[in-house]
Amino acid sequence: MSQKNYVTDKKGNKIEIYDPPFYRPEFEDAYRYIIDNYHIEEKEIGIFIPCALRKPYSQSPSHKLFHKIIKNALPPEKYHVVIFGTCGTVPSELELMYPYSNYHYMLGKCTNDKERIDFHRIEVYRLVGYLNKTKKTYQKRIAYCIGPFRKAMVEACKKTKTDMIFLPSNPMIEKMYDIDCPFPEGSLSMKEYIDEFKNGLEELK
Repeated sequence: MSQKNYVTDKKGNKIEIYDPPFYRPEFEDAYRYIIDNYHIEEKEIGIFIPCALRKPYSQSPSHKLFHKIIKNALPPEKYHVVIFGTCGTVPSELELMYPYSNYHYMLGKCTNDKERIDFHRIEVYRLVGYLNKTKKTYQKRIAYCIGPFRKAMVEACKKTKTDMIFLPSNPMIEKMYDIDCPFPEGSLSMKEYIDEFKNGLEELK
């Protein structure tokens, strides 16, 4: 009997990759395709949002909320959405490309220090590559992120000397920080963070 090489989610969908995706060659191959071969159309604003547990990303509750806010604030011809995190760095229109809709992994639940360190190193490398590729693609950039994804983006921006608006703001993150919670910085879907995101997008008009 052949060994099963997938797991299933609550809806019975097959998930082929359920170990840390950033180690997998499929993700590096897809990343190299994006960096070396994929054309990204010039837009005024590049909006960077974290990947989501549910796939495709656009069907996750958080991404539905983010996209609603973005669409209410900006006309579609002005912006391009980029997804980043454990997936690497992915233009949102490629969310169905293998392997981006075929994995299940949550860094927030990872207790392995080496994995977290490796994630940071690999994601900084991938963000640096994307930011360098798109130096002239966007006039303005905004990243809506917290936690390890934000730390990786901050370092990548420093390495590439990229101007990036980071939301929620550091003062807001400090205000909402709760050391007694499993995720002390909270969720990007919290009203206080969302309000800052809305205001930040409005200011980019």
